[in-house]
Amino acid sequence: MVVGEVAEPADVLVIGGGPGGYTAALRAAEAGRRVTLVERDALGGVCLNVGCIPSKVLIHAADLVDEAGAASDLGLARTAGSDPLQGIQCRMRDVVGGLVDGVRGLLDRAGVIVVAGTASFTRPNRAMVVRGDTVTHYEFEQAVVVTGSRPVELPGLPFDGERILDSTDALYGLDHVPGRMVVVGGGYIGLELGTAFAKLGAAVTIVEMTDSLLPEMDPALGRVVGRALQDRGVEVLLGASASGLTEGGLAVTGPGGATGTVAADTIVVAVGRRPNTDSLGLDLAGVATGDDGRIVVDPARHAAGRILAIGDVTTGPALAHKATAEAEVVGMTLAGKAGAFDPATIAAVVFTDPEVATVGLTTAQAKNAGIEVNRHRVPLGASGRARILGRATGFVEVVADRDGTILGVHMAGPTVSELAAEAALAVEMAATVDDLALTVHPHPTISESLADAARAALRG
Repeated sequence: MVVGEVAEPADVLVIGGGPGGYTAALRAAEAGRRVTLVERDALGGVCLNVGCIPSKVLIHAADLVDEAGAASDLGLARTAGSDPLQGIQCRMRDVVGGLVDGVRGLLDRAGVIVVAGTASFTRPNRAMVVRGDTVTHYEFEQAVVVTGSRPVELPGLPFDGERILDSTDALYGLDHVPGRMVVVGGGYIGLELGTAFAKLGAAVTIVEMTDSLLPEMDPALGRVVGRALQDRGVEVLLGASASGLTEGGLAVTGPGGATGTVAADTIVVAVGRRPNTDSLGLDLAGVATGDDGRIVVDPARHAAGRILAIGDVTTGPALAHKATAEAEVVGMTLAGKAGAFDPATIAAVVFTDPEVATVGLTTAQAKNAGIEVNRHRVPLGASGRARILGRATGFVEVVADRDGTILGVHMAGPTVSELAAEAALAVEMAATVDDLALTVHPHPTISESLADAARAALRG
């Protein structure tokens, strides 16, 4: 049945139920607003269902398989097992299901109405939600757009869910570990997936069109990961681009126009994400987007009139913790309070082996901004904890200005993901290398290397 044009009232309409969306809905409800949240797919969005959470389950499982393979180095026996992928996928579903139930419970207790369907604007104060043959109209006081993003598809390599996969298909679409996998894209998604499948036994090739892995980060981080991948037997092709399919694999064009074929049973394309804004009817709501399809917002997250926007549909890194932080600002705005999203830094973490964490300015970025900097790097070969773990590859680097104020911290090594928050706090608080050096770090931990780098900066 199709519902007519008579609109149901909605005080706050949140479009998208990912981390940013459900956080915004909860904060609005806490402020006394009546909230309706619309999600077209699964509550929890990409991150919880097919992104951040299940991918880390895969990575953790692959780490355990890899550690079992290295057990002989610790005097332990190794037992060969069958293909683990289906069991890992069951674990993914269990973890995701528990977290989704938790989110649903929070929304229920807050009184948020959750509606399944696809929303689009019809007027500056109206939206319709389509579910099958049913159309429901909502007239809202304010709306929050949090519709996320989707993988970019390359010309000549359309996703088919069988041989050419996006990141979601790589997690859930395979029933066994492929013999030969090519990952197109050397950014964080491609490297995380490539590392995990290499640990599970696939012969992996990474194809990256720039001359560096993790091209948006300090090149030294990409080099550490690249060496570790090659030591693991992963082939890394830099300055190369995918130019089409062949019967046996992927056609690749390398530096100077040289062409060749990389054998592949499975091809994972992970070259970026694009915002889900093209079917929202934003023009009917008076919402402007940039050339990249992202919604233009002010610091309080206003897009136009009654409409706010956060997350991947706005400028900035497509990271769940960014969307969640923006949702806190939206909560203030919807409560009638002054709020602005203006962080000094947003930490980025890559769950490769070794892990990578980057916070604030790199040396090159600081110099380009005209800032005179001192960079101090400590190799993890000097870390007792890293040697205990048998993973002494990597470094911790602190970037400071001439007065000692910490501008950035860049790390590659085991568990450095857990140090990113301390580094971000240092940058946010304009801490100095003295502050970091004088903070007593527990021994033996990787975190000691942060203090060691700061002490190196003091010695100058």
